[in-house]
Formats: sequence, C-alpha cells, structure tokens
Amino acid sequence: HTPAALYSVFSPEEARRITRKLEFHYTPKHGSWLNMAECEFAVLAGQCLNRRIANLETLRKEIAAWQGPRNLRQTKIHWQFGTDLARVKLKRLYPPLKSSETPVDLETSEPVKTSVSAH
Repeated sequence: HTPAALYSVFSPEEARRITRKLEFHYTPKHGSWLNMAECEFAVLAGQCLNRRIANLETLRKEIAAWQGPRNLRQTKIHWQFGTDLARVKLKRLYPPLKSSETPVDLETSEPVKTSVSAH
C-alpha cells in the first residue's frame, strides 16, 4: 500500500497523522525479495561465516563488523536473468509467447533478429 490508501478510509487530518508515524520500505513484487535475501546470505556465509565461530556473542560481533562496511557501500544486486531469457530456459513454466514477441539467444540474452520473407 501507499500513504494514499489511508486517505480512502480516514479523514485527511487522521490519514496525515498516521502517515507521519509510518516508515515505508520498498518490497519487491513476486518472489524476487526472497532471491535477494538468499544472495545476501550466500555472501555473508562466504565472507564472514566460512569458519567455526565459538559462541553467539562472537558471531554477533563478526556479523556486525561485516555488515557495517557492506551497508556503507550500498551493495546492490545486478540481475542478469531477465524475463525474456527465463521464457526460453524455463519454457515449461511460462505460457506460450504471441508470435509478435521476439525470441532470445540463450548465450547472449539478446533478442534474436529474424528475417521475414515476402511470399
């Protein structure tokens, strides 16, 4: 929802009061948020948790020491597997494309140029 949703059920004054108390966070659509969390945990495991850690307090300190610089760098995920490529690789999960849509090359993820011949 957005702050505008509050205005449909509350008076403008009340909606504004409530909105000022809220903090809105972007939540990705579909399951991509879960994939982002899995990616982040994989990096954490590889960079920080790749050894035996003696106790919970040490674990908390190690994670905090890893997390601080990573957050300051504002590390982002760069998706490389788009819908067009997914339609090719996971075709059993996707409905058939209309003939007007462009197929994608599996190696380059680029649209395949097709020639149309006149009959």
